[in-house]
Amino acid sequence: MGALRVLVTNIKGGCGKTTIATNLAAAFTAGGFSTGLAEVDRQKSSLSWLKLRDGHGQPIVPLDWRKEMGPVPQGLQRVIIDAPANLRMRHVDELIGVADLVVVPVLASVFDEASTERFLAKLEEMKPIRKGRKGVALVANRLRPRSKATQRLETFLARLGQPIVARLSDRAVYGELAVQGLGVFDVDGHLIRPVRDEWRPLLQAVEDAG
Repeated sequence: MGALRVLVTNIKGGCGKTTIATNLAAAFTAGGFSTGLAEVDRQKSSLSWLKLRDGHGQPIVPLDWRKEMGPVPQGLQRVIIDAPANLRMRHVDELIGVADLVVVPVLASVFDEASTERFLAKLEEMKPIRKGRKGVALVANRLRPRSKATQRLETFLARLGQPIVARLSDRAVYGELAVQGLGVFDVDGHLIRPVRDEWRPLLQAVEDAG
């Protein structure tokens, strides 16, 4: 059986795609899965994170897909694909073709609503998703509990008929760990456990997609 592949994408920049991609990769390698992290973004954010990680956490295999999708090394069980914001829809379509699940981070911002709605509509037009062969998991990212922005996001997505798979709080720990090439599943302690718990529904959605 081949690797289970997760595509993290949204045409809107700044919504935390790389943070989600890198933490997913860290979660799976910490869980004992042989994991690869595929970089599609020319900015090389994920590859840069992996260089910082060298010698710190459990190994994650770097896959440079910036020019074209390459082969997945034999033995990998999980592959996380970090797609850039400016990716053309035909390239998104190609990546969806190899993915088992599409993860779409969404911010609680009125400025993101229109672009998010357009992107989700275009995803729904794609045959693998329209036919139900590929799942889409929305992640409400960088949430601030009980804020009006968070309430607005919940209302907006409910109007679109899109359930939220996971809700991730806005936490400084992501940036603090990223400078070491680490994610929240690379460390432990009573302060980090509530942060990790927020990821459980998304991790379960990935497993269900397999």
